[in-house]
Amino acid sequence: MQALKLAFLGMGVMGAPMAGHLLTKGGHQVTVYNRTRAKADAWAAKHGGKVANNPAEAARGADMVFCCVGDDPDLRQVTLAPDTGAFAAMAAGSLFIDHTTASATIARELHAAARTRGIGFLDAPVSGGQAGAENGVLTVMVGGDAPDYARAKSVIECFARSIALMGPAGAGQLTKMVNQICIAGLVQGLSEGIAFGQRAGLDMKLALEVISKGAAGSWQMENRGKTMIDNQFDFGFAVDWMRKDLRICAEEAARNGADLSVTRLVAGYYDEISRDMGGARNDTSSLIRRLRKD
Repeated sequence: MQALKLAFLGMGVMGAPMAGHLLTKGGHQVTVYNRTRAKADAWAAKHGGKVANNPAEAARGADMVFCCVGDDPDLRQVTLAPDTGAFAAMAAGSLFIDHTTASATIARELHAAARTRGIGFLDAPVSGGQAGAENGVLTVMVGGDAPDYARAKSVIECFARSIALMGPAGAGQLTKMVNQICIAGLVQGLSEGIAFGQRAGLDMKLALEVISKGAAGSWQMENRGKTMIDNQFDFGFAVDWMRKDLRICAEEAARNGADLSVTRLVAGYYDEISRDMGGARNDTSSLIRRLRKD
């Protein structure tokens, strides 16, 4: 792979390891930016890349700019802010690849804004969590134009096990919404199953070991079942991030008329975990805490 000049905006638990793979596995030149400078400095101290003072500085001269921030407003800030936004500094022909889980609306908005500047834009949210980012085995669902996807695919593969172009701008975000809707119901079902089995006096670790090989098996059961039994939640994908994702799903459903009855119910349960139980930063598997009475 030809070494490219890259930028990465957002050094959170996902962005930092993803940027690291671009440098160490891909051999690319990487400049990073983070709103809290200390995180960017820590990344550079570990990997040897460069740190920029703002998104525009990071993006200037880059072949591709990657991004993984919090929500639609954060994404608008790092792309469109006058003078300091990445789009202000990106050269025609360069490519912006956004890994934020955000709305399909902003993906389409930024795709259009990029095109007016001669820049490519892909919405490319990821699944696999912090462990997937650290191990370079994320699943990436992409929306955008086929030529841009073809250019970016081999670079994204530095931190991805699976990557697919899902359709035009916004399709990546819509696919990620499907992912989160499926996870929400699954984690609630797993929570209820474990809580039921414990009330029934079963050895639930043994029970999960047995049923995980059958039709009930899932990634959540394999990777979160034992920690749910042990009441361990200080890791993984935070409840408040899932609340944000499910809000985006509900907003999109209001536009397209989809029935998200169960998803809305589970979103309310996550609100309880965050608001009433101090679990905003708990892993999403902490849904089971609501069901425990002792």
